[in-house]
Amino acid sequence: MDVGIEAMNIYCGSATLNVSDLATARGLDAMRFEKLLINEKTVIMPYEDQVSNGVNAAKPILDSLSKEEIDQIDMIITCTESGVDFGKSISTYIHHYLGLHRNCRLFEVKNACYSGTAGLQMAINYIYSETSLNKKALVICTDIIRVGELDGSIEMSFAEPSSGSGAVAMLVSNNPVVFKVDKGANGYYGYEVMDTCRPAPDVEAGNADLSLLSYLDCCEKTFEEYQKKVDGVDYESTFGYLTFHTPFGGMVKGAHRSNMRKFKKANPNYIDQDFDKRVKPSLQFCQRVGNIMGATTHLALASTIENGDFKNGKRIGVFSYGSGCCSEFYSGVASEKSQQKLREFKLTEHLNNRYQLSVEEYENTFSVNTKLKFGTKNYQLDFEQFSEPFSHIQNKGKLILTEIKDYHRIYKWT
Repeated sequence: MDVGIEAMNIYCGSATLNVSDLATARGLDAMRFEKLLINEKTVIMPYEDQVSNGVNAAKPILDSLSKEEIDQIDMIITCTESGVDFGKSISTYIHHYLGLHRNCRLFEVKNACYSGTAGLQMAINYIYSETSLNKKALVICTDIIRVGELDGSIEMSFAEPSSGSGAVAMLVSNNPVVFKVDKGANGYYGYEVMDTCRPAPDVEAGNADLSLLSYLDCCEKTFEEYQKKVDGVDYESTFGYLTFHTPFGGMVKGAHRSNMRKFKKANPNYIDQDFDKRVKPSLQFCQRVGNIMGATTHLALASTIENGDFKNGKRIGVFSYGSGCCSEFYSGVASEKSQQKLREFKLTEHLNNRYQLSVEEYENTFSVNTKLKFGTKNYQLDFEQFSEPFSHIQNKGKLILTEIKDYHRIYKWT
């Protein structure tokens, strides 16, 4: 039986910021900034959150299905490190606003940036198990960063332009039109390390150098474990494309360079050529959104399928990393049909249609963001306050946050 991703869509907000403008405003070192390989970042607006982004990513998928196909969905897994409650899963909000039937498993996975892969693999194995025949699972990876107060450290100053917000929704079934996974081809690796973390719901902390070293270590070790599971695998010839968890493009370039040296003894010029050919397509969306934690690996996968050449089917190697840490290298096959199916959801058009904020407009969101922190009991949204970006989604059938009342989040469709 073939299993994998039947349909896939992204939603990366209504507003974006040119990060070169931000780097200039913050006085960041230009040479160091260029090595990040980022162009834009999604800016989460007050009327958006991890729930609305997740619903807006999933809704077009459901709209493309028949009622019978929708009723086959009996599991929703939300993957996030940006939960709104210590107990209540955001999958319940998403389930409600998508209008799905109640005979459905609803739960949430939290494991830093690895959470999306954990949820996807759980869904894949659920379909393989055939415990519920002809069923589908909906996996929604959704994370946000609300900037309120800026940290003065050099690590956080460079984290600001690279951090984004958004969601990726994946329908997993035995009809893997978009991405057919290679069964049993999984190399995973993890250990305890304090590289980056959220010691409190609204606090980001960590050691940037340690995080880079952990990422590189796991990138190498997961592939070595994958080699043990798959006979005759070669880092270069086996994979037409490679997709990495992408905190920023420069980190991916460094990881690919390290692996090419380790596994292929390649020289620098050849590595650069190989990077452009097999890795660069995966960066195009991430360079316009920023790091969306648990959703980033699959944003990169969507970018690969959207922007690669799939006239002939190609195998994609996928590396996922989550701080703390857990990591995995797995693979699957995409085809021209995969690309055609993905392009039905107009991912690039969505990214093009976002409102371009100035740095001043971006900073004007900070004061509201501080009022929307984890644990907010009551808040009423004022849509006139950010009318320009809101106009880009008004009357377009997008879900938005309107109010928090006694901790309960209330949404409406535009």
